[in-house]
Amino acid sequence: MNKLMVYSALAVALMAKGTFFVPICAQDRAVQSMTLTTLYNLADQQSQKVRVSEVALRAADEGVAAAKSALLPSVDLSLQGSYTGNAFMLSRGFSTNGTTDYIVPGVGVVPVANGKQDTPHWGNSFTAQVSQVVYAGGAIRSGIRMAELGKEMAELDVEKNRQEVRFLLTGYYLDLCKLNNQIEVVRQNIALTQKEIEQMKARREQGTVLQNDITRYEFQLQGLELTLTKLTDASTVINYQLMTTLHLPEQTVIVPDKNELDTEINAISAIAAQDIWQQTAADNNFGIRQATVATNLAEQKVKQAKAESLPSVAVVAENQFFGPYTQDLIPKDCNVNVWFVGIGVKFKLGNLWKNKHHIRKARIEHQQSQEALALAHEGVDNGVQASYTNLLTSYTEVKTQQKQVELANQNYSVVQNRYQNDLALLTDMVDASNMKLSAEMALVNARIGMLYNFYKLKYVTNTL
Repeated sequence: MNKLMVYSALAVALMAKGTFFVPICAQDRAVQSMTLTTLYNLADQQSQKVRVSEVALRAADEGVAAAKSALLPSVDLSLQGSYTGNAFMLSRGFSTNGTTDYIVPGVGVVPVANGKQDTPHWGNSFTAQVSQVVYAGGAIRSGIRMAELGKEMAELDVEKNRQEVRFLLTGYYLDLCKLNNQIEVVRQNIALTQKEIEQMKARREQGTVLQNDITRYEFQLQGLELTLTKLTDASTVINYQLMTTLHLPEQTVIVPDKNELDTEINAISAIAAQDIWQQTAADNNFGIRQATVATNLAEQKVKQAKAESLPSVAVVAENQFFGPYTQDLIPKDCNVNVWFVGIGVKFKLGNLWKNKHHIRKARIEHQQSQEALALAHEGVDNGVQASYTNLLTSYTEVKTQQKQVELANQNYSVVQNRYQNDLALLTDMVDASNMKLSAEMALVNARIGMLYNFYKLKYVTNTL
């Protein structure tokens, strides 16, 4: 028996006894009995997919703060030092000869020789400007609303990714549970077959059973042991996938909590009506909620496009301190301080005819988002109906398989008793044994299938 078979046997034993954590020092392995709730909590903390969406949410939160900052006043400061070269004054004929009349207020006309003019070389400039937008056609408010909707979309992405990871883990978890249950069924049939072989050997010594009969049962035993090995290996693969998704140590062996699953199976018999599940899906499904946010976002884009065709108004205050004064014909070596307060209006007149296509495009995208929302409702409605119907079907299948197991056990007991009294052939005994094994395996698969359909219904309604 290989190591994987040993681990699987120990896992089944621990599941039956309800052990929660046992370190296996010899092989440095750790067996943990986990509920689905425990797996979900671990996934919320350690799933890489959830982490990526949480980082995107933090970025969206900063985007909201950045959009709101557009409501704050803008303050621009500018400080510079410069070196100014000498100015040259030329005549209208571009000659440096002669003079140019320069009118000095209060003095009159003063002739100034053309050519190089003495100019103060070292200059300085300091400018402070404060502006506050008071009207932008709704562009700022629309931008803030779009950022808030982007954050809401990011929040829905986080929750949606959590649901997807949880459903993925549920699939692994139920597969692992099914394999463990199948392993237990096969082990029980191996033990039963070994017992039959021992009884046959005893009857062989009495001369009532042929060696060929024992050989056929030993052949069946070899097939069961091969099935057990395959199931054990498959269980190891699923366990590894669970560990990878949850970023758990490689030595961890996860054992499903049978009590929780049995409770869920018992609760399915009292499942709510389909209309309730449909309403739950309409309220909680992240596809519908994201489509609704996308519709609101498209509506804001329409407002944003319209705002581009409207003027913007801002209150502006500015103070300039500079020197030397070079705006006059003869530069003056002094500092000048100038300030002003006013209202600025900016209007891109060309947008009246350029922006109409942008507005039409935004309106069409809004209409498209509304159609996408209706499609999301349609898809979720179909998904809930299909999942609910499959759940009812699997519930009926479980009831049927339970009856078949009961009949198969009864048939096996009857055939075994007849065989021991030489009233039945060995082939009848083998057929009864195979029927019993097949019915028990089908019941295991049906129970897990019913649980899967139940959790899929919860996934569709995003209530995992």
